[in-house]
Amino acid sequence: MIEKIKQLIEQHIDTQEVRVDGDGSHFQAIVVSSAFEGVRAVKKQQMVYAAVNDYIASGEIHALTIKAYTPSEWEKAKLFV
Repeated sequence: MIEKIKQLIEQHIDTQEVRVDGDGSHFQAIVVSSAFEGVRAVKKQQMVYAAVNDYIASGEIHALTIKAYTPSEWEKAKLFV
């Protein structure tokens, strides 16, 4: 499922980097995209949720924690990840 989530996000958003981790139904995603430039944090998360919404609705994904960054935000944040 981790690879499927990564693939769905990459198909839906032009990304520079996607990292997904999880335990079967609870997942965490780090998504880096230029498409997030000038976009509020809530909208960034909505963009990522839209990519996997069918899997959330079906229950295959129970929970998804999203950290969405622009490339410049990621350059700073990745030092702490």
